[in-house]
Amino acid sequence: MKRQRHKHKDSFSILFISHMGKSSRQLHVTTFAFRLLLFALFLFCSAVIWLILQVPFAARQKQALNARICEQENKIEQLRAEKEALEQEKHTLEREKEFLQLAGRTGEEQEASGFAQPLQEGLSSEEGQYTQDEAGRQDPSFPGLSPSSQMGMLVSLYSQEQPYLSINTHREDHLIAAGDGVITAVGSDDIWPLIIEVEHENGYQTRYMCRQMAELQVEEAKRVKAGDILAVITSDDTQLDYQVILEGEPIDPLNVIDAKG
Repeated sequence: MKRQRHKHKDSFSILFISHMGKSSRQLHVTTFAFRLLLFALFLFCSAVIWLILQVPFAARQKQALNARICEQENKIEQLRAEKEALEQEKHTLEREKEFLQLAGRTGEEQEASGFAQPLQEGLSSEEGQYTQDEAGRQDPSFPGLSPSSQMGMLVSLYSQEQPYLSINTHREDHLIAAGDGVITAVGSDDIWPLIIEVEHENGYQTRYMCRQMAELQVEEAKRVKAGDILAVITSDDTQLDYQVILEGEPIDPLNVIDAKG
């Protein structure tokens, strides 16, 4: 008769002892279940460690993405500003082209009629004013002269957003009265250190606004004639903003300035 062998299964016992006076409990766990529990615990700890290590990496990645987004936004703003500047430059060039075409047509008409002269001639040292030929000018109060003694470079033209001309003037240039009138105001503000307003007849008013300080030659309530010196430019690259107002509304100064060269 053969002896039967009994297989012994290893098991673990876990004893739960109560400190509250309750009965103790004992839990039997097989070797397979115990190993499975250890493996699950190992996986859980590995996952926790991996998540902890991923936090700084994710933060660095997020920071890099934010920096890239900011860089792209700055490039977009720069391109937008360049586009606006190019559009403004295009608009200015178109207005200058129109001005030159108008000046050419006016010069041809004047040569055909036998009358042509510069906007103003030399400075009279005795009288302190720029002389002009009055032929063809029936109303001396009409503001038809250029606002400066020398033809400066046109920086920008009249528009609805900027209701005045901007002219680049230089040292020892002079701001002159565009027509006969009375000085109604001499002042300044945060943009223009010098502002001169001249009231003409027939509803015209001219305003001379210097971006840099100039040497004032007139005072309020003084009557001036066309070509009289209002101020002397004391520094190069002084921007003059020139405005013509008719019956309270600004108009394009090129419509009243004699375009004779």
